[in-house]
This record gives sequence, C-alpha cells and structure tokens, in this order.
Amino acid sequence: MTGKRLLLTGTAAICGLILVAPQASAEVEPGGWTSHSPSFSVQERGCGQVDNLTFRLTCSTTSGDQRAERRYATYTGGTHQFEGYFRITAMGGTRISLKQTFRDGSSAGPYFMLAVERGGRLYAVHGGATVADGATVGTQVRVNTVHQVGTSHRTYINGSRRHTYDSPGGSYYDKFGAYRTNSGNGTATVQWSGITFWRK
Repeated sequence: MTGKRLLLTGTAAICGLILVAPQASAEVEPGGWTSHSPSFSVQERGCGQVDNLTFRLTCSTTSGDQRAERRYATYTGGTHQFEGYFRITAMGGTRISLKQTFRDGSSAGPYFMLAVERGGRLYAVHGGATVADGATVGTQVRVNTVHQVGTSHRTYINGSRRHTYDSPGGSYYDKFGAYRTNSGNGTATVQWSGITFWRK
C-alpha cells in the first residue's frame, strides 16, 4: 500500500510539472542567446494605472494620452529578444496596444506596435496587418519579438512566427502594458507574466 501511495504521489508531482511547463521561459530561434535583465521605468498617463504587472485603462475617452506601461532600457545594435505572456482580464474598449518596439534618439517614435481589438484580433498598428486571432478575454497569449537591428523585427505568437518588419539601424527600446492607440479607447485590464529578455 505504501508503494502504491508513493507511486501516486510521484505521478501527481510529474503531472504538476507538466501543467506548469508552458509558463517556463523558452526563447524562439534558439542558439547563442544570453539572458539579461534591462532596467525599466513605469509610465502612467491619463487614466492609466500600473500595479506591478497589471496594467489598466480606467476610462473610455478617445482623446489624450492614456497609457499604463513599462519602458525598458535603450539598446543599439545586436539581436534582442523579448518574451512575455499576457492575459486580458477585462476589455470594455478596443484597439489597445500591448507590446511596442520604439525607436530612440534622433529618429524617436513608434516602430512596431502590437495591438488588440475587442473580439481578440491581434494586429500591427502600422499597416493594420492581422498578426493572430484568439486573444480573447481570459486567454493567455505568449509573445516573442526578435529584433535584429539593421535587418529585421520578427514577432511570434504562441511560438509561431506571425509578422516580420524590415529594420533600419539605430537605437530602440521595448515597452509593454496597455496603451490607447489613436483609433482606440479603454477600458481595459491586461495582466502580464513571464517577462524575459535575451541578447546576442
């Protein structure tokens, strides 16, 4: 009887490991990456609120700067990878930017913005291309961006490559959270987890 109990306990422990495995960090395009932890600042503007990794837009206004984000340190050259999981827990609005890659320096401004519409369509703000569907309220989505400065910026959703942009040289930085696009409005609550950065 004791042996059976031990076997059941061991099986339960293994099953538990299998259940949490999707939460583990796993870079796409493997090979030669070094993990690192860039510094960040928190940005709250308008009705944006940040509570650790929970980002809220609490108003439905269609004007002004409404944002709740983390802005990470600037990088120049090389190849940089971001990974994070988001779960939208409330979406009263639409067209909310979730993950951004910004240019810094003399050419400062948005370069790539991944946004979501009510209903779960993920799209690239500049150009409007659909990146993926299914980012509905309550669904966890994994996002990886691989930015080879001077070559290309590649976006993966749940491990599948879904979007590619040409990339000029220069300086860039990563942002994520919840940000009202020019054509969007809140309210929205987004929870992020599993944030990891690599470079090579």
